[in-house]
Amino acid sequence: MRMRFLGSTSEAGACPTLYETDRGTIVVQGLQVTDAQALADLRDVLDGETAVEVPRELLTEIAARVLPEIAAATARARPATG
Repeated sequence: MRMRFLGSTSEAGACPTLYETDRGTIVVQGLQVTDAQALADLRDVLDGETAVEVPRELLTEIAARVLPEIAAATARARPATG
């Protein structure tokens, strides 16, 4: 798997950070949630999964930048109708 840096709200590239993979998924780098009460709120956590905390601002910033790119690529990939 290869990853491409999408962005971070931290200085000097520290976490939290988001990456896009060549598999069409997003990887989140951030501080692991360790608070027992917060972890108790999680549902269906599988072996190997963990919770990572990310600021809302990072998600909205990346979504505003990346989603239009995806929409444009999808529109280009659709066959012309008519």
